Amino acid sequence: MKLTLLDAETLGSDLNFDLLKEFGDIVVFQNTLPHEVAEHIADSDVIVINKIKINEQNLKNARYLKLICVAATGYDNIDLAYCKAHGIAVCNVVGYSTHSVAQVTLAMALSLYTHLPEYSAFVDCGQYSKSGVANRLTPVYHELFGKAWGVVGLGNIGKQVARTAEAMGCRVIGFKRTPDEDYPCCALDYLLQNADIISVHLPLSKDTRGLINEERIASMKRNAIFINVSRGAIADETALAKAILDKKIGGLGIDVYSAEPFPENHPYTALLDLPNVCLTPHMAWGALEARQRCLNEIVLNIKAFYSGEHRNRLV
Repeated sequence: MKLTLLDAETLGSDLNFDLLKEFGDIVVFQNTLPHEVAEHIADSDVIVINKIKINEQNLKNARYLKLICVAATGYDNIDLAYCKAHGIAVCNVVGYSTHSVAQVTLAMALSLYTHLPEYSAFVDCGQYSKSGVANRLTPVYHELFGKAWGVVGLGNIGKQVARTAEAMGCRVIGFKRTPDEDYPCCALDYLLQNADIISVHLPLSKDTRGLINEERIASMKRNAIFINVSRGAIADETALAKAILDKKIGGLGIDVYSAEPFPENHPYTALLDLPNVCLTPHMAWGALEARQRCLNEIVLNIKAFYSGEHRNRLV
């Protein structure tokens, strides 16, 4: 059996992919450009991908392909309808990054709410030593305690964020399509209008694409902190950038983008170096422990497939 890993670079240089050798020969590509995908998978039985887009165009000549393993929970980069019609199984990995994403979400909120980079820069540049004053309290920062934290999407990650928010003394309100036993849920518009911190933890689908639109962004509190660690296309990026530049919201924490990496003409390039903006390179999911957990789960998915079991199967 031949296994092909198409974009190993996105999983980090510190993982050992020898775990996959028990299934047969493995070919590891650090990256695969769109026009190279068809060639790289032409004689593969199993492919492992992270961000690569898989569709009819690059699948039609993969005559040996039996299984696609996505090293992620989200699978909007895979044409599931084509795979199902052509007998290609697809498996994802669920729950591996819960603590990693929740940790980064909280870190973003804490950094933006307490202005840590600005206080640190004041010391690093020598101004603190020269000031002759024992402390500095500008820019003014506020406690998270008592604030309303709106969690948009109460899945595994959303619930972990809710628990950490509660530990900081926040009052959690959630948005979820179905009732939740653990947290009070409300309409999305109510949440966006009333939350002091808003974090988004939704998959990308036809229903969630553009869900946080210009009108909803305009309804947020003037000092609200908005954090998106799910999928960039869920929110209107142009409207978010404008809201920051026009001082309509208090801060922005973004780890995901509609195009990754985002190009030089992206709306967020106007926000670079702003103190109330934290932009990170789609890293929230990627703590070492989370990535190792993900690889271990992929191994178990492949074992299950060849044993005739349905494990994390999408089709």
